[in-house]
This record gives sequence, C-alpha cells and structure tokens, in this order.
Amino acid sequence: MRLFIYGLSAADKIDKIFSNNIHCAMYLFHHKIITSTEKLKKENIHTCVDTSGMVALTDNIKKLLSLTDLVLLDIKHIDSEKCKNLVGFNNERELTFARYLSDNNIHMWIRQVLVPGYTDDEQDLLKLKDFISSLNTVDKVEILPYHDMGRYKWEKLGLKYELDGVRVANDDDVKRAKNLLG
Repeated sequence: MRLFIYGLSAADKIDKIFSNNIHCAMYLFHHKIITSTEKLKKENIHTCVDTSGMVALTDNIKKLLSLTDLVLLDIKHIDSEKCKNLVGFNNERELTFARYLSDNNIHMWIRQVLVPGYTDDEQDLLKLKDFISSLNTVDKVEILPYHDMGRYKWEKLGLKYELDGVRVANDDDVKRAKNLLG
C-alpha cells in the first residue's frame, strides 16, 4: 500500500524501519502511517491510498481506511484462477477489500491494467463490470494500458521478464475495454 501526501509516497516521508521481527516493523510502520494520516485529517488535507487490496483487513488497515478520503484500487484480474496465474495469488483479498470499502462508505477508483492476452477477455471484462456495479462507492473506473517500460529493471536484476512477448496495449484496446465496462 502507498499513501500519497502532496503527491509523494509515504515511504519518502517515513524513516525506514529495520527489524528482525517483521510483525513489529509492520506494526510500527502502520502506527506511523495512521498517526500521520490523523494529523493530515485534522488539517483537512485530502488523503488517498493506492493499493492492490491484497492485504488482510487488520484493525490497523481498517483504521487507516477510516481516515482515507479515496482509495485507488487495482483489480489485477476478476477471475480468481487467472489472477493466480498472473500474479501468484487469487483475487479473494482484493475483492473482499473492495466490498469492505463499499460497505464502509469509503470512496474508490477501480483501476484495471489492460494486458493483451491476459486481462482483456470480453467475458472477464463483463464480469468485472458486474462486480463494479455491485459496489456503492466507485467514483471512477480507469483502464491502465499495459506498457513494458519497467522491463529494464528486471533485466538489470538478472530476472526473467514474465511478460516477455506480450504486446503493449494500444488505444483501440483501451477503447474496447472502456466500451465493455460502460
């Protein structure tokens, strides 16, 4: 999850936490994020969380969300098995996250990365449309066209670029997806 403050990631604002105990480190990180967000709210500063929603809805996460004005929620794939094949996890947490936002009157923008051959199937997009229609607090739906600008990072690390050979999404792909999603 990323919290944006005046366009800067919270990671740029918060000291790095090093600990052998990851649970302790995460607690301290969440505490700092929550404390910072509470201060922003007192100053009437708009807060936004950018996330895939693939997190457990812990008390800390719920507290942060209660202080959040807007969530930018990436839906990796509406089909659970296809999501698992694409990113290594099923979509249960992200869909539960979206329902939680809706049930708690937290506004969100749904963002779908459009990857040709992976997330552009007509039936999947219609299923996504149905899911989005079931939510009460979706203010906007964005289609983010897949690009391969980050390929160099993988290559620099000596890692296999998993989407090698996948073409970049073009304007026609985005227009088609927007038409299907309504």
